[in-house]
Amino acid sequence: MLALVWESGATPVVVLTKADRCADAQRATDEVAEVAPGVEVLVTSAATGEGMDVLVAVLSGTIVLLGPSGAGKSTLGNRLLGEDLLATGAVRDGDGKGRHTTAWRELLPLPHGGVLLDTPGLRGVGLHDADRGLDRAFAEIVELAEDCHFSDCAHATEPGCAVLAAVEDGHLTQRRLDSYHRLQRENAHAVSRTDARLRAELERPKKEIARLVRALKQSPDFKV
Repeated sequence: MLALVWESGATPVVVLTKADRCADAQRATDEVAEVAPGVEVLVTSAATGEGMDVLVAVLSGTIVLLGPSGAGKSTLGNRLLGEDLLATGAVRDGDGKGRHTTAWRELLPLPHGGVLLDTPGLRGVGLHDADRGLDRAFAEIVELAEDCHFSDCAHATEPGCAVLAAVEDGHLTQRRLDSYHRLQRENAHAVSRTDARLRAELERPKKEIARLVRALKQSPDFKV
């Protein structure tokens, strides 16, 4: 989601909306900040009003609330609007997830200036041609990559890889690098669906493997 927001040209702000239900809000903030470099992370509670003054001071222009159902988007929106204009609902006891109380997009003026766009909860998001957004969302990896030995380093097994070195010494988590690789593959796959040249490049390794397997089977020394 951060990559998509950066790619769109908007400025992301991560809002943790339920501080009143969190045993350690600072720890939660620190954990989110680790995977959101360059992004402001705010702690709020729509129930108690905690942090709302800081949030209002940060927001300007057109505000879009994005997140899964049950995250508290509509409740937060009502706090920003100063009245209950958006439908809200309780989360399920079993899994803590919410129902889709918002069924359409709605644009509403904010009392402190700007407008609020309330959206339905997202069941899933995907990337498409979001190279710049990925670079911003994983800015620390992009910065580390500048010191890699190879300019086209894939940060997988290459010698002299500064990114892998950062994982080994604990400055970067393996989970973070895995997320970067996964989203790069997702983005490349999405682009390949409309880019014939890139699609051919992605298919080439598969064809090479198939050719080698056929050649191996035709060898007189081949045994199963």
